[in-house]
Amino acid sequence: MNPVSSILNNNIMWVSLFAWILAQFLKILINFVIEKEWDFDLLTSSGGFPSSHTAIVCALAISIGKTDGWESSLFAIAVTLAVIVMYDAAGVRRAAGNHARIINYLVEWMRQHPTDFLGYNIQEEKFKELIGHTPFEVFGGAILGCAVGLIF
Repeated sequence: MNPVSSILNNNIMWVSLFAWILAQFLKILINFVIEKEWDFDLLTSSGGFPSSHTAIVCALAISIGKTDGWESSLFAIAVTLAVIVMYDAAGVRRAAGNHARIINYLVEWMRQHPTDFLGYNIQEEKFKELIGHTPFEVFGGAILGCAVGLIF
């Protein structure tokens, strides 16, 4: 089988990608229910409910467990990867988002008080603040990813 056919027939990859895409579309739908407006920028954004990063790695782990066995080395690697991604999403990336929020606030304050910072070049572009997840958002992504992996 040639490499292109192998990739196109890789069900584990497609199930995992489906979980990620589904999570991204659910962000738009959930936002619409809460905010009463469509925000299609959420389709390509990180952060929010459910965590698409978590969904993709959980679907990957479950799919590998189903096909290669729950005792396989590949399943152990996928679970380890999933744990790292979930920890990073709720820990490191969330903290970076909080730092960005504070920096953006300070930069805005400096713009409002320009005489206090003569000669200081203030950036024009704001830092992205929504890059991490709350534990609830990670949990939602895990449930979604595991469900997709089990169903497909």
